[in-house]
Amino acid sequence: MLEGTYCLKKLSFPTRVVRHLKSRKMYYIWAAVVASFAVIVVYFQLPFIVFPVLLFLAFLASGGKDFPRVFFRTILRDIRGFSRFANLLITTRLHVKNRRTVSDMFQETVSKHPQKPAIIFEKRMWSFKEVDEYSNRIANFFKAQGYQKGDVVALFLENCPEFICIWLGLSKLGVVTALINTNLRVDSLFHCISVASVRAVIFGTDLSDAIKEIRTKIPEVVELYSIGVRSTSMASVVHLNQEIEASSPAMPEVDHPKSHADVLMYIYTSGTTGLPKAAVVTSARFFRNSYGVVCALKVRSDDVVYCSMPLYHSAAGILGVGMCFLGGCTLALRHKFSASSFWDDCIETKATVVQYIGELCRYLLSQPHRPSENKHSVRLAIGNGLRPQIWKEFQTRFGIEEIGEFYGSTEGTASVINIDSTPGACGFVSEILPSVYPVVIFKVDPETGELVRGPDGLAVRTKPGEVGQIVGKSSRGDPSLRFDGYLNSVETKKKIAHDVFRKGDAAFLSGDLVVRDELGYIYFHDRTGDTFRWRGENVSTAEVESVMSKVVGLRDVVVYGVVIPGTEGRAGMAAIVDPECKVDLMELAASLKKLLPSYACPMFLRIVHSVDLTGTFKLQKSKLRNEGFNIGVIEDQLFYFDSKEKTYLALDEIKYEQIIRGEIRM
Repeated sequence: MLEGTYCLKKLSFPTRVVRHLKSRKMYYIWAAVVASFAVIVVYFQLPFIVFPVLLFLAFLASGGKDFPRVFFRTILRDIRGFSRFANLLITTRLHVKNRRTVSDMFQETVSKHPQKPAIIFEKRMWSFKEVDEYSNRIANFFKAQGYQKGDVVALFLENCPEFICIWLGLSKLGVVTALINTNLRVDSLFHCISVASVRAVIFGTDLSDAIKEIRTKIPEVVELYSIGVRSTSMASVVHLNQEIEASSPAMPEVDHPKSHADVLMYIYTSGTTGLPKAAVVTSARFFRNSYGVVCALKVRSDDVVYCSMPLYHSAAGILGVGMCFLGGCTLALRHKFSASSFWDDCIETKATVVQYIGELCRYLLSQPHRPSENKHSVRLAIGNGLRPQIWKEFQTRFGIEEIGEFYGSTEGTASVINIDSTPGACGFVSEILPSVYPVVIFKVDPETGELVRGPDGLAVRTKPGEVGQIVGKSSRGDPSLRFDGYLNSVETKKKIAHDVFRKGDAAFLSGDLVVRDELGYIYFHDRTGDTFRWRGENVSTAEVESVMSKVVGLRDVVVYGVVIPGTEGRAGMAAIVDPECKVDLMELAASLKKLLPSYACPMFLRIVHSVDLTGTFKLQKSKLRNEGFNIGVIEDQLFYFDSKEKTYLALDEIKYEQIIRGEIRM
């Protein structure tokens, strides 16, 4: 399941040698050059200084004239990055060698800081010892019920310390926890429960109604447990509060072998279309993802990390909790994000680090200025999706010293991180030694989205300024490069490509498009599923959304492609959240003409009261895309771009039919 199954025909020795030489041609050429210069220096008894001078001149002659400038501008960054990456690799492999699990690592932290606050939640502090004891109570209770290694329990619970303690306690038994998005209902909720083949469901009493809606679908063998202050009227539901209180706080005794490769949890991808996929998270992956952030951004054990993100996703559930469990930080947890209370919370909890996503930053910028936004102690913001257009404004207005923007996914091996707060960048790869880090940007076919292959059958790397897909190496034998996949083997195979870096290898396809500059900084461009082609050009929805959001005062904007009969590709359409109809359409059209190429300007507008969001505040596009600009099914106000008037005009039935018939050219 991990990398798909594939076979290589056994090749003859001469063929293997030829392939080896071709794949490493440049290495051998430079080895020959170095050897030749060494012979020249020795034979003619030249001063040793001549040797590096000859090498440098040869490098410049081969097309490396920009190298000195790039070298001196990036060498310090690269040294810092390599040293921190080396720290992560060494520590990861040490834990792998000792077969350590997350619960083992947490026990070390408990022994170091038993009374230190581990979690702050609603003015109450949980010490590391309290978290440990509560998780032990969970483990002992479920052990008494016969739960053992390999069983799966679904956790359907809002943010609270108990959420963390429950999966930690279950992990001490080797039980896997499936973290369910609390926004899911009916079919999607049942899908997540059923696809994981759970033995039990633990749900918050405030989510009882959601469970009631699917109660008849859940097999009777699946046990139901509730937790929370409210009671539930459902039959055959065990209320955990009393059971946990009666359980022993001592470490449970287990006789099964433990390993870094043990599955810790399932985290469901927060895609905007289709049913969620359950990504497999092992102890090794949890450690690599969370400790990688600790190493890269120098998170300290005395930091307080403020987290208002949902724990069922990896940003909070792995990175936030991991900084606490593995780095010894204090996690200041909030039930849900509140823009109006954000900075007050940071002051109250003495937060020094905050977690964000791009939309969260925009919501904060939309708030009126208040004194508390500059009286906090936050030095570092960690997250992804902070748009370049608001990066400096966010950093300056709120006085945040460092922005740790990163790129990565729950399950993937392609991850990078910005360690020097370069505006807009989500990370970097070294231009000096690009092969050191196992992430590369490859060209993709704009029509199919497939990797572009060279004459040797391998993927073709992009040059600076070219858009490509970010791809990570994958190796089953290396825990730092292992893609553990999804529960669905078909979905797993879709994410794996072969013969990418070299013949016979396997690589993880992120599905995301990025671009790197001449210094190696990487900038997110778009998701391959969120681009469309119009007038022979590829349009990035993320780019258009970013520009339009600024123009209309940081309102939510969703951009997508729609089909117009008789035309190739898809025309751009934008849904703008404007319940009060305050957007000036003439000004919008004029601004877009200035800020965007003509092919990227939306041909249609839809004014909506709100847009559905995923659990991580990402805008859902599937319903909007499916409805297109069909005036017969849409009740919202619709507008189309009139090329003669150079503005947006109301779309009525007559104009709609004229567009469909091609009488109005878009």
